Amino acid sequence: MVKDGFFYAIGCGLVAAVLWYFTASYILISLPILLALFFLWFFRDPSRQIPDGPGLIVSPGDGVVTEADWVQTTTGSKLRLSIFLNVFDVHVNRCPIDGTVTLCEHRKGQFLNAMNKDSALLNEQTLITIDAGGYEVSFKQIAGLIARRIVCNLKVGDEVKRGERMGLIKFGSRVDVLMPADAELRVSKGDRVSGGKTVLAVILDADEAAAVLPRAVGA
Repeated sequence: MVKDGFFYAIGCGLVAAVLWYFTASYILISLPILLALFFLWFFRDPSRQIPDGPGLIVSPGDGVVTEADWVQTTTGSKLRLSIFLNVFDVHVNRCPIDGTVTLCEHRKGQFLNAMNKDSALLNEQTLITIDAGGYEVSFKQIAGLIARRIVCNLKVGDEVKRGERMGLIKFGSRVDVLMPADAELRVSKGDRVSGGKTVLAVILDADEAAAVLPRAVGA
């Protein structure tokens, strides 16, 4: 359980207590009690079996893969996956790989619907890059129409492990993952993924990468 859940639940509990003190109405206190139960459920933090193996890139969040394509960046071609989290998903985020945090940058912005492609550029977000020694993986915590609070517990220089908890986005959002273009994709658009558990892609050796790169994503 994320501690935020307790804070919200306690607040709702206090509201229910005040209403009961002044009204003794079961109807009036039912809403704050239901909200308290919802917050305790929403901020759940289940344990996950983290996959073990070289070159594995795991999902930083729970949700559905809405995009899987190659994009051009200032550092060259990258494979990008977008994962949409609705209000019923676990919102704790995890590190996709082992390595060292080389970038952790928060950018203010708008709060467009996270399903909108422009949200990756225009919405409030935190960009994290992790250097695994031979390659880098970046991911964004992107705020959405309802989600307006991003929590990131990382800083530049931190050593992290694959599947390690690193923060959360509250109440529905989006996570984008940028990985090397020669990574072998293990999920497709429409797949449901679990943070820290689902393998999104695998970094291959040089010979394997040469065979994979010309293929269309998801082929």
